[in-house]
This record gives sequence, C-alpha cells and structure tokens, in this order.
Amino acid sequence: MNKITKLIALLCFTISFASCSKDDDPIVEVPVSDGTTLTLNGIAGAEAGSSAANSVYVDLSGAQQVAVLRNSWALGFYSGSDFKVILNGTSGASAKKLNKTDLNAVTEADFNLSDLTIALGETGAKGEIEFKKFDDPREVSILNKTAIETISATDSENKVYLVSPVGGSHTAVISSETVYKVRILRKANGYTLQYAKLKETTFKSVDIVKDANSNYSFFSLSDGKTVTVEPVKANWDFVWTWTMYYGTNEDGIFPYGFSDIVFTNSLNGVQVAQIKTSVVSYTNFSESNLSASTFSSNRDVIGDKWRNTTGTAIGVKTDSFYLIKDGAGNIYKLKFNSFHASDGGVRGKPVVEYKLVKKG
Repeated sequence: MNKITKLIALLCFTISFASCSKDDDPIVEVPVSDGTTLTLNGIAGAEAGSSAANSVYVDLSGAQQVAVLRNSWALGFYSGSDFKVILNGTSGASAKKLNKTDLNAVTEADFNLSDLTIALGETGAKGEIEFKKFDDPREVSILNKTAIETISATDSENKVYLVSPVGGSHTAVISSETVYKVRILRKANGYTLQYAKLKETTFKSVDIVKDANSNYSFFSLSDGKTVTVEPVKANWDFVWTWTMYYGTNEDGIFPYGFSDIVFTNSLNGVQVAQIKTSVVSYTNFSESNLSASTFSSNRDVIGDKWRNTTGTAIGVKTDSFYLIKDGAGNIYKLKFNSFHASDGGVRGKPVVEYKLVKKG
C-alpha cells in the first residue's frame, strides 16, 4: 500500500469514526437523589448557633448543600423580566429613599440614624414604618414590596438611596461611616449601579447583566464587586438562615430578626405542602397520598413553623412534615430531626431527612 493509499484509508476511517461517535453519543440523564440525611452547616466560626453566620442552600435532587456567609452581599439584582433590587435581609440591611438623583449632592446632612435603624418588635403604625425600611417578608414574594422601588426606564425617576448593610441586626451599629449612597439605573438587559460611602465626594459605577440561569446577581458594597451567593436557580430548593422576618402577638404583627428560617426557591417554581402526622406518618406517606396534598408557592410555607425555641418543648415539631416539589417536578417528603440541644441536636447545624416520593 503506497503512501497516498494509506492516507486516503486513514482519512476515511477518521471520518467514519467521528460520524459514528457523533451519532452514537448517549443522552446522559443525571439521576436524582432517592433521599438522604443532611446536617446543614450553618456555623462559620465560633459564633453562637442562634446567630449562625452561614446561609445554607439545599438541593434535594442533588443531595448537596452550599453554605455562604450571609453578610457577604448587600444588594441582589433580579434576573427576571422586571427590574427589581433586593436588600440582604439575612444581614439586616435597610434603606431610605432620598429626593435626590445626584450621588455627589448627598452628604452626611442627609443621614438620620432613625431612618435606617429597624425598631424590632414595633407594632401598629410604627411597625408599618419599620417594615418599609427592608423588603417586606410578609409578602408571597420578596419582590412584591421592596425597600428600593422598581427601577424605572426613565433615569430621572430613579432616586438615590441610603443603604445600611446591617440595618436590622440585633447587634448592628449604624453610623455615617457604615452607610452607603446608591443609585440604580436600567441598562439594556441589566442595571447600572452607582455607589459610594456616604462621606465620599465621588462615586463608582458598575454594570450588572441579568443572568438567566440565576434568580439574582449579588453585589457587595464593601468589597465593590459582584459575589456568588445563591447557586444557579435549578440547583437549590430551599435555604436555611438567620433573616429579617416578623412575629405576631396580641398587639399585631411586628418586624423581627429570626434564626432558623427556611425559605423555598419559589422563583424557580418550588412548592411546598405541610402534612400533619395525625393524618399520615412520615414513614407511611407514599405516592398514593399525594392526591390529598395541597401545595403552596409561598416562599415561607416552612418559615419558622418547623421548630419551637421557647417554653418547655424546645426542639423540632413532630406534628408535621413537609412535601417539597422542586422545579423539575420531583416530590420529596422532608422532616427535621434536630436543631437544638433540647432535641439532641446542635444549634446552627439542623439535621434534615428526606425521601423521594415521586420522580418528576
């Protein structure tokens, strides 16, 4: 066989192999988890479990968790069709709108401590004023009532805000040294953020592009950069964290900073149903029971309802468990096993157990 014949034969073999490989590539289906037990890693260092420094994102089908320092960001820029910006409720961030559009015209004289300090526990008219300082957690979606108004397509309508990254924390110390001034504009498929510390006479500007794979793009004012917080929206179902939330008493509803809150990824279609063990036990619940279950898209269906932190019955509640339908349609049953020394657990490291009921 001469060199030309060998070359032609080799070329034909290569083309034939490549064609065969392309046609025969299998479609790889990533298996979903059948269920497991996870100890959520809320503790970042030596802090008390009641003020755990991590937010923990859980992906049930992937049987994994991602722990993120909850004070690592200040603003979240919504990636959906609307132009919304959220504050970091997990650090107690607060905001106040000013009647100005020029950051350089904003000075220390525009700062009033009471405008950004959240008076926890206030009810009535006073409480309603406090709720306006952060994204209202009483809403079905946190996007419904944000402290920063929807970003307008008309630049002149977008005012400057004073932002405290730690406005509602129980131990927060707010001063003119810790407050930022920010202004946000629309820019094509995204935003332009202008920001500076309150006393600074010049400001920085950064463009933030919407990411279709994520609910938000997050920005740290202190670090001056975008940061990774939530996993991509298809890769988490709920988050466990400390956050600004609310409580109720005989006087009404009041703003409060809660530990051990669970929010679902409702923006990616996650839904939850609460099941009473008096109707069917966690162990006995199966696919045949699903038809009698009512799912909700509210992000706080679980909220703080899964545990007791006061009285003589401190620990996880055993009268209920939850069904979680993820964005792909997989349905899991989930229960909390422990979260406190009183129930054999560790504060800041709750233990969850879950099992696949129906594959999507």
